[in-house]
Amino acid sequence: MTNLAELFHARQTRREADPQYVPDLVDALLGAARAAGASDVHLIPQATGLAICWRIDGVLQPVTELPAALAPRVLARLKVLAQLLTYKTDVPQEGRIGGGAGGEETRLSTFPTLFGEKGVARLLVGAGSYQRLRELGLPGDLTPALDRLLDQTSGVLLVTGPAGSGKTTTAYALLRELADKSAGGRSLVSLEDPIEVVVPGVAQSQVNPTAGFDMPTGLRSLMRQDPEVIFVGEIRDAATAEVMLQAALTGHLVLTTFHAASAAGAVNRLSDMGLEPYLLRSTVQGILSQRLVRRLCACAEWSDDAADRLGLAVARAKRPRGCGECHGTGYRGRFVLAELLEPQQSAVSRAILSRVESAELEAGAVAAGMQPLGTRALRAVEAGETSAAEVWRTLGLVRGA
Repeated sequence: MTNLAELFHARQTRREADPQYVPDLVDALLGAARAAGASDVHLIPQATGLAICWRIDGVLQPVTELPAALAPRVLARLKVLAQLLTYKTDVPQEGRIGGGAGGEETRLSTFPTLFGEKGVARLLVGAGSYQRLRELGLPGDLTPALDRLLDQTSGVLLVTGPAGSGKTTTAYALLRELADKSAGGRSLVSLEDPIEVVVPGVAQSQVNPTAGFDMPTGLRSLMRQDPEVIFVGEIRDAATAEVMLQAALTGHLVLTTFHAASAAGAVNRLSDMGLEPYLLRSTVQGILSQRLVRRLCACAEWSDDAADRLGLAVARAKRPRGCGECHGTGYRGRFVLAELLEPQQSAVSRAILSRVESAELEAGAVAAGMQPLGTRALRAVEAGETSAAEVWRTLGLVRGA
């Protein structure tokens, strides 16, 4: 396949009127993005042209800018591949592009803007590329605890964090673990929006709100399908959360994801949705909160300058430098910071029932043995795994336990 750099160089000699030019350009763009390890490709229309950026290790990076005349043709080609309506440019659309050599898919979403349609292509990995629990790189003390929670026959296991924190990867790893543990002996079902990847051994369903098949409706119906494990793609509203707790109360193990800044913050958010503390205390078995932080490249160097610690309570820190191996960014790859709150512990249970604020709830969990995200982040900085700037970018100011 012609690569992206070759196509850009060929602009001077190849006519853009060539009917194969745009298809080759789009194929090269998606191929180059995957080769670079990008998770998303952003095509942003501007007055001067179509800006192309991609996200690597959680950070959006500019790639190039195409002539404005090419913008509608590039978006139209992507929409054709995703089986979207090319003549609809004034409303958002979503679709999928399949056919990757490794079973990879690309999820395309378009959105009308002042200078034309903006497109975002999310590069999904193939079904065989999703990791297992022990391949996630979670802190060593959390894997056995999660393994134990997966052996429960009822209750809720939450995976929380902001967008881009790796929740989906972790949730699918846990779902695969459950499928492996059951070996066909348990009924595993899912309700997702959308289905990210096929998991063997799980009966997966995708909601269709326009047809009246939303999350709460689907969950109520699923409970009549005699399941033992239910995977809910994400809790987005109070109705879904309420039905999920009902499922846990009636003897189902529920695995789901939820947007929250911390494990303790997830409890407060669910409480704010109107869920009673006694229900949270009795049904939620564990809340895993995580972040993905960039790992420093080998070119990073230790610094004695207090400015490189950025006010964090650490004795020392490395600063990124940049080299050819990391393309001048100073970072190569990412690793997981995570904390696990178990509401069944007595101190945590009492705090939940008392409706305390998240800071007090977290303090109780720390007293019960939880290592919070902040503590793990500070240790990672002191070990030279990441920088203080990266911790600020992902967590803000943190304090040790």
